[in-house]
Amino acid sequence: MSTLFSPWQQRAYDHAVAALEAGRLGHGLLVCGPAGLGKRAVVDRLARRVLAQQRDAQGEPAANDRSAHLIEAGTHPDLQVVSFAPTKDGSKLRTEIVIDQVREVAQKLALTPQYGQAQVAILDPADAINRAACNALLKTLEEPAPGRYLWLVSAQPARLPATIRSRCQRIEFRLPPHDEALAWLRAQGHAEADAQRALDAARGHPGLADDWLRHDGLALREAVARDLKRLEQGEIGVVETAQRWANDELADARLRHAADLALEQAGRIGLTDPARLNKLATWFDAANRTRDLLRTTVRADLAMVELLLAWAGSDRGRAVGARRG
Repeated sequence: MSTLFSPWQQRAYDHAVAALEAGRLGHGLLVCGPAGLGKRAVVDRLARRVLAQQRDAQGEPAANDRSAHLIEAGTHPDLQVVSFAPTKDGSKLRTEIVIDQVREVAQKLALTPQYGQAQVAILDPADAINRAACNALLKTLEEPAPGRYLWLVSAQPARLPATIRSRCQRIEFRLPPHDEALAWLRAQGHAEADAQRALDAARGHPGLADDWLRHDGLALREAVARDLKRLEQGEIGVVETAQRWANDELADARLRHAADLALEQAGRIGLTDPARLNKLATWFDAANRTRDLLRTTVRADLAMVELLLAWAGSDRGRAVGARRG
């Protein structure tokens, strides 16, 4: 299957293919960089190439390649894709990748491939692997076998233990040059003025800018910015705002915007106000932890209340919330 890549995706793919063709693509590969730049699409296409049985003149899977069709159907026996699995009762997805999943990867990689000479395991998001699973993963990385590939996809590679990072080759996605990002956004059908505005708001991240333009994300971001400003000024209550933020499927997106706005504000402040800078950095981390909590059984509105109290100032936030409650 042909995949139309952005320029930064194509560069990453070409780099990986060059290593593969030269016999330099190692057992462990860490594909990392900001979320939304298309890392997983590159990894998926690379897996199709590695597992292909019939190839065209460029080395890509041929139109009649059986492996490509099996991958598309999700039934290729030599490809494992590991992510968040359902809980035991099946009511929701886990919030981490656990040791049983990693052990299953290791067991399958020890078997003889059913097609061709290779097996591929993709762990995404790799930064969600818990500590026990990391220990099992390390053992697998330390015992490479020919034709066995273990690829980790991560937007936050620093969360992975250094022992794992050091045993992987690395393909790192970075934000592209501004002109390249803007040209790509125009190629997606966005008007130049809109693309420029979104790209500026996304601080040069074309994937975020494209998503916001397609799904009215800029309007949501501006609404979140207004809420944060009004919370600081004591014009709206923490509890009512938390309930409104948590009341629909946009809760995670609101928190992502809020965290990013805090980071943006910290960048403007720089070192001129160390106390404020420290507060913003702490709140940025808290906002991302709250995003993680949204995937658990914790009530979203209660998690939001704690976070927004910290933004507004706990005493003022409680007072305003009580006055409006």
